[in-house]
Amino acid sequence: MRKRILVVDNDEAVLYVLKEALSYDDFEVKTTETADNIWADIDEFKPTLLLIDYILSGINGGEICRRVKMNQKTSHLPVIIISAYPRALLSLGNYECDKFIPKPFDLYDLTAQINDCINRRQIIPESISS
Repeated sequence: MRKRILVVDNDEAVLYVLKEALSYDDFEVKTTETADNIWADIDEFKPTLLLIDYILSGINGGEICRRVKMNQKTSHLPVIIISAYPRALLSLGNYECDKFIPKPFDLYDLTAQINDCINRRQIIPESISS
């Protein structure tokens, strides 16, 4: 089964580039501009990893990450936060993201970081993840 990446970013151009690049690297990619339906997206798409922009309209990506990590059904999901505002890194202590990558980023490096997070993920029994 292909690895699935759920990407949340409010910039259409970034979503397009990420979807193309990650699909080329054989990931199945779902993109969304808002986190309004994040729980439904996670439940339906069943991502292997979340890639979330820190600055979003409404809730920020760090808060989404914190909620994902606090939820028993999703706490196993690796979360990478990306941001054009590297100072956001200073406030990440409470969010428990697996990685923080500043924009602009190298797509090869991003792919390597994604694979690293996925490879370090613990295997979760089917009864917990479903």
